Amino acid sequence: MSSLYLTAKHAHLVLVGLSGALFAARGLGVLSGAAWPMAAVARRLSVVIDSLLLTAGVTLWIWLGLNPLQHSWLGAKLALLLLYIALGSLALTRARSRRAKAAFLVAALAVFGFMVSVALAHHPAGLFARLLMSA
Repeated sequence: MSSLYLTAKHAHLVLVGLSGALFAARGLGVLSGAAWPMAAVARRLSVVIDSLLLTAGVTLWIWLGLNPLQHSWLGAKLALLLLYIALGSLALTRARSRRAKAAFLVAALAVFGFMVSVALAHHPAGLFARLLMSA
């Protein structure tokens, strides 16, 4: 494998961790009533990390010749990404009550975790893939 590919893959993995950690921290901050999660610096940092993450991901798709319509796990991951974004928006800003924000935060983090499992398994069932294959 080329060192450029390995660098892009490593960057993608690090950015996944940073993105998830920052989202979880911001979500917990919102629930605690802190102002920093919605401050410009936190929002901009989130946008920068997520933009770099998307760039690294698309770069890997292109280099590996992946197509979300032909590779069902990648299509599932992209669909989960859209769900994660919607749930995250509800958790951080759009939900009206603290209880609803908490529920959306838990749901978004669960989707994030499942999305990671889909990527690791290269299967749309993610962590449930082994159960499906043994049945």
